[in-house]
Amino acid sequence: MSYILSAVGIVFTVCYAYQVIYALVGLFRKPVVHEKGDRNRFAVIISARNESAVIENLLNSINGQTYPKELLDVYVIADNCDDETAEISRKCGAIVYERFNKEKVGKGYAMDFLFDKIYETVGEEYYDGYFVFDADNLLEPDYIEQMNKTFSAGYKVVTSYRNSKNYGSNWISAGYALWFIREAKYVNNARMILNSSCAISGTGFLMHRDMLKKRGGWKYFLLTEDIEFTVASIIDGEKIGYCHKAVFYDEQPETFVQSWNQRLRWAKGFLQVFWHYGKKLIGGIFTKKGSRLACFDMTITTMPVILLTMVSIALGAVDIVLNLIAGNFGIWQTLSGVWGLFFGGYGTFFLMGLLTVITEWNYINTTTPRKIFYLFTFPFYMATWIPIGIVALFKKVEWTPIKHIGQEKKNKKKK
Repeated sequence: MSYILSAVGIVFTVCYAYQVIYALVGLFRKPVVHEKGDRNRFAVIISARNESAVIENLLNSINGQTYPKELLDVYVIADNCDDETAEISRKCGAIVYERFNKEKVGKGYAMDFLFDKIYETVGEEYYDGYFVFDADNLLEPDYIEQMNKTFSAGYKVVTSYRNSKNYGSNWISAGYALWFIREAKYVNNARMILNSSCAISGTGFLMHRDMLKKRGGWKYFLLTEDIEFTVASIIDGEKIGYCHKAVFYDEQPETFVQSWNQRLRWAKGFLQVFWHYGKKLIGGIFTKKGSRLACFDMTITTMPVILLTMVSIALGAVDIVLNLIAGNFGIWQTLSGVWGLFFGGYGTFFLMGLLTVITEWNYINTTTPRKIFYLFTFPFYMATWIPIGIVALFKKVEWTPIKHIGQEKKNKKKK
């Protein structure tokens, strides 16, 4: 059994050692900065389903951008809405299209519908690039200005620093937020410094019009269309950039049921992406000279590593039990083995969170006690991915909307 555990440990080390390198690069190397950028004409794309509680805040933050307003148009696709999303969006100056389709459900279909409408109206060449946001997002006033600089440097896809509006609500929202902040600082930032490709994470990104012309619109319809777009772009040889100065905020789920449903969709979506693109990704590790690291990175990101995780935990537990039965372990050795098994997982994520909290302290929007407390709950949040990942292997999952409560309104009520 010890040989099996050693083999699993070696596999883990081989698969994830690069994440340690990413952490060191993100910690000690300065981010890539682009100081100047030619003016480009942009369209902002927002897919919204019953988002009347939050969409006005996003639109106001877009209207308050430092970027020239004459070079910026805002489009909202009110997808299967039965609330006031469309009316509120028009009131805030957005160009609104409404879509009602109960068969083709999901953000990918809504976006493709909207791009078709834009092409019919102004053509494919009118806009240089498209920003994609979710209705619950908020932007720093210079967000588009900063993104334009990286876009103008030649990147056809650019992602940004994802922060949270409700980090301090509870351990669930804090778990999400800490993970996304870490992803920005210690994953995408490191990828950018190392001249590898970054990855889109749901929302808060900019893409060149050519990325759509290649495929005749937005043709990404898997449960995680952002990861599908990322992987397809990397396979095509595109390098996704990252702008650490462009900061946006989104609202995280605060109930376990919502969190479970959302992350179950994500877990299933990752499996779908690996199933559809895994062969090309793995092949790219050996054949794509300028994208080998990116192909390896996304292979590890999308492959069903939950199986390897569960196997290692199960084997560790079996090893302890067998040795205890055989009399090879005394009480202290047994406790030591159990503690090592526990700390191996908890300690890893705690240190991961600790590094992020220390370096990003000033960017985490909550009180000092909550920053510290939720650091200790972060590993438990990560542990909930284990049952989610197992269920995703066997359960059919469909796209369902996540209801946003409007953190700004919630804060006003508290006052």
